[in-house]
Amino acid sequence: MFPLILLYVVLTIIRPQDYVAGLDTVPILPVVLLMAFAAWVVSKEKTFEAPQFVILPAFLLILMVSQATNGWAGGAVDELARFGPVVIAFFIFGASCGTQKRVRVAMGVFVACAAVLAVHGVEQAKLGVGWTGVPLGEGGRIQYVGIFNDPNDLGLLFASTFPMAVFLGRRGASMLRPVWLGAALLLLYGTYLTNSRGAMLAVLVVAGCYIWYRKGMAVAAVLGVLGLAVLKMLSSRMEELDAGEESAAGRVDAWYSGLEMFRDNPLLGVGPGNFTEYNELTAHNSFILVLAETGFVGFVLWLAFVAYGFLMMLKIVRFQRPADADPAVEAAWTTEKQMALTLLLSLCGLFAAAFFLSRSYMVVLYLIAAMVAGHYVGARRRWPELPMFRLSDGGWRWVPTGACSVFALFVLVAFLLRTT
Repeated sequence: MFPLILLYVVLTIIRPQDYVAGLDTVPILPVVLLMAFAAWVVSKEKTFEAPQFVILPAFLLILMVSQATNGWAGGAVDELARFGPVVIAFFIFGASCGTQKRVRVAMGVFVACAAVLAVHGVEQAKLGVGWTGVPLGEGGRIQYVGIFNDPNDLGLLFASTFPMAVFLGRRGASMLRPVWLGAALLLLYGTYLTNSRGAMLAVLVVAGCYIWYRKGMAVAAVLGVLGLAVLKMLSSRMEELDAGEESAAGRVDAWYSGLEMFRDNPLLGVGPGNFTEYNELTAHNSFILVLAETGFVGFVLWLAFVAYGFLMMLKIVRFQRPADADPAVEAAWTTEKQMALTLLLSLCGLFAAAFFLSRSYMVVLYLIAAMVAGHYVGARRRWPELPMFRLSDGGWRWVPTGACSVFALFVLVAFLLRTT
C-alpha cells in the first residue's frame, strides 16, 4: 500500500504521463490509485481515528449536492469522478503515514519530486524551454506541465516542501544531509524563478513562524519586515504589492464577487467549478472559492478539515511530557516534535500561498493534509497521553467559527476595496 501511494504521489507531481510519448494513452494515475486502494481495503493499517476522515467524504457529498441544487444533476456524478480520487488518495496516504520512518520517507519523496520540478525550472530559465517542451511563461516565469502549468502552483509546492527539506537536512541527519540542504536551497531558488508573490510571501510566513516559535513574536515581526523589504528588492512583482496595483485590484474584485455569490446562495453556493460562470477571473483565494461555490455548509466543513491539521501539529509541538530516564524514549519524542513542527510549517506555507490562489480542490493540498492526519494518528499510538480529536467533542463550534471567518472575510474585502 505504501509503495503504491508513493508512486501515485510521484506521478501526480512529476507527471511523466503528460509529456512522455505513449504514456498519455495509458490511464496510469487511475490504475496506480486503484491498486493502492485495493491494497488499502485488505490492509490492517486502515484508520478512521482523525476527524478529517469523516469531514472529507462529507465535503465531497456537499460538492455533489451543490451541483445538483444548482440545476445540474449530472454534475453530482462529475464531482464524484473528479474529487472522489482525491478523497481515496487521502484515506490511503493518511493510513500509510502512521510511523516516523514512513513520514520521513514521504517527506523525502515530496522534496525529491519538488526538486525535480525546480531543476526543470532552472533549465527553463537558462534555455527558455524545459525538457517537457514547456517554455517560460509570461514575464519569464517558470512553469511545468499539468496541474503545475501555473507558476503560482509551482511556488505553492516549493513553499510547502521547503520545511521538509530543511528537516531532512537537520544537524545529525544521515550522509544525505548535504543533498537535502541543497534541495532546500534549490526550492528557494525555484520559488524565486516562479516570481509568484503568494509563494514568496508563503516562504516568508514559514520563516516567520519558525522564528516566532524559536525566538518570540517581537523578533519574528522585526525580521519579517526586513524579509519583506528584501523580497521587494529581489522581485519586480513584489514591488507592486499594493491593493491599488492592477493585478492585486483584480484579485480584490474577484474576492468581492465571491462574497456576492455567497450572499446570493448562502447555503450551498453556486456549485463547484462555477465561479468563473459569474465572474471573469477565478477567486484567487481558496477560502473564498469554497465559500462561493459550496456555501456556508461546505465552507464550515472545509475550514474544519484545514484547522484540525493545524491543531493536531500544534498539540504535539506544545505538549509537555514528563522527562523520561530512557534516552531512546526522549530521542523519539524529540523527533516526534520536530516532525510535527515541520508539518506545521508546511501547512503554514501551503495555506499562506493558497490564500492568494484558487487551489481549494488541488490534490497536493490533500496529500499533505493526509500526511499530517496520519502522523497524528500514529503519534497517538506511540504516545497515548496525546488527546484524541473527535467531532463529537465540540464539533459544533466550527459553525460559529465559520460564521466569524465569513465576517472577517467581508471586513477584509471591504477594507481593501476602500484602499484601491
